[in-house]
Amino acid sequence: MKKQSVERISPNELLSLIGKTPADNVEGYRNAVPWKSKLAGGQVKSLFRYQELMKTVAGEPLLFGPWATLAGWQATLMESYVTGPIKTQARTATRAGRNPDVFAEMNSWIYQTYARLLQNLCGGFMRNGKFDRRVAQEISTSEEGKQLLRNYMKEFRWLELSYNSRGLTRLKAMKDLLKSLLVLITEQPIDDMPFMKKNPDGSDGMSLGAYLEEGRARIDALWRHNAFDIRDFADRFMGGKIGFLPYEVIKGSRLHSVTLRYYPLPKGTEPNGKVVYLATPMINKPEIFDLAEGKSVVEGMLKEGYHVYLVDHGDPGPGETNLGLEFYGKTVPDTYIEIMQKRHPGAAIYIMAYCMAGTLMLPYLARRAQERMARGEPMDIWKIAVMASPVKFDDGESGHAAMRKIIREEYDPLLMKELYGEVNVPAYLIEAGMNEIQPGVQHTVSMGFYGRAYWPNAIEDAAPFLYWLTHGTKFPARAHREWLEQFFLGNALVEGTYALPSSVPELDGKPVRMGALDEAGVLIFCYRGTRDPIAPTGSCVSCELWGEIGKNVGISRGGLNRLIEKNVGHIFVVSKVLLSEYLTLVNDFFKSS
Repeated sequence: MKKQSVERISPNELLSLIGKTPADNVEGYRNAVPWKSKLAGGQVKSLFRYQELMKTVAGEPLLFGPWATLAGWQATLMESYVTGPIKTQARTATRAGRNPDVFAEMNSWIYQTYARLLQNLCGGFMRNGKFDRRVAQEISTSEEGKQLLRNYMKEFRWLELSYNSRGLTRLKAMKDLLKSLLVLITEQPIDDMPFMKKNPDGSDGMSLGAYLEEGRARIDALWRHNAFDIRDFADRFMGGKIGFLPYEVIKGSRLHSVTLRYYPLPKGTEPNGKVVYLATPMINKPEIFDLAEGKSVVEGMLKEGYHVYLVDHGDPGPGETNLGLEFYGKTVPDTYIEIMQKRHPGAAIYIMAYCMAGTLMLPYLARRAQERMARGEPMDIWKIAVMASPVKFDDGESGHAAMRKIIREEYDPLLMKELYGEVNVPAYLIEAGMNEIQPGVQHTVSMGFYGRAYWPNAIEDAAPFLYWLTHGTKFPARAHREWLEQFFLGNALVEGTYALPSSVPELDGKPVRMGALDEAGVLIFCYRGTRDPIAPTGSCVSCELWGEIGKNVGISRGGLNRLIEKNVGHIFVVSKVLLSEYLTLVNDFFKSS
């Protein structure tokens, strides 16, 4: 028998074996910084720009003489050996559902491997599904146990040093979880203990004993579900499926990859004679409206007796690459509203739209109002509720200055078309852009999940949202270019330059006149959050610009626009309390005369 050590190994000694790595954010960044991806992206952009320059020179033989021939030769070589393979790799990865960014793909592997290592380490201390303090004491005091822990630290160190990002990342959250685990194993504190509750003055809000008890419950839950990597856990727990309520796809509603869903009323629920059309963003799965029981807009509206329809953009493929915003913002709603009117003759149809769907549905309604006025017809859809829907994009009060700066500096429409024009823009790329404007979101989401894991059913409750969050959809290539250029950079709605097709010849292809919303008596319910960096309050101002404006203050009454501002973020529907409050307000809006 090997001699037992009397002294317990300390967490600081174990952490010193890992040392400072990219997982520690020693630079103090407020965001995740994928520096290798950015560096590689800049080099790729330069290569494509140089190739385009060579093509231009080759196309002017009279001007450049023999240099034109040399430029053409260089352009051909680059296409064959450099840019061609880059395009092939990007398209192949996108078609396969993989991240075309090799550094980000490597990071995903590191998350999975780090999580497995955490699971294995925890397994050594689990007995009958519980973290066993006596086992932890034996391992942390014996020479064999200490060496085992040291060996684990070396493996964690290798993974952290292999990481391709810095700042407030998912890996930093996993490293924080590891730190808390080492405190549990050794029952000794460290400076700045992760998940420690704090008092208003910044002092620790719980004793070491209470911290350890809570921490053991956290590890028990995470180990039981193998939930150390949030994406991997969500994939396994949800089994590739998302959504709470049953629905049917309306026959004949398919437009390319887009379909219209109908959610039948529950048995015993009397219809109230009104129809709600749920318009969804093009970059997320539509189940944001139907995540889970108690977290479902669809469920809440069905309980009130509404007939509920929802747009599902599906998985855009090669057939959708050249579809522009006029298709998604005019053809689709025109077709689906006609279907709903035929299925429910004479019923009032209201619209509820989330994020960019609201941005597109507002000008759609304005154009519809113009068309009906031109034909001498009254407006048939006169209520819309928009949730976190930006309409104003400038460098000032809209709050979009940071995102516009990123787009101007890093967005290259020609490069995007070359890489993704045949396969559409992958969700990974959209997510990278969203991370740029949400300080520390990768770290915050993971830490929130880990921090609440000890609550009863917290892990299971988070699974649908985590699956939705980590499984975006592709953005049709042309529509993506138009979205950035016309809205983010062009501020098209406020500037009056956003054009749509029309069945009325004098309106066809002309800019939408947003003032038609007011003339047609359209009422707008605008819900926005003060903690929303994606759709800042300064950009969610549809109530203040169009419809019945100039009369309402705060939550208005008597049929005027309603502006609801809450201290919430972009995805407030994951909170049962906030969603219930929202449903009460929007139902009151729809039912008021």
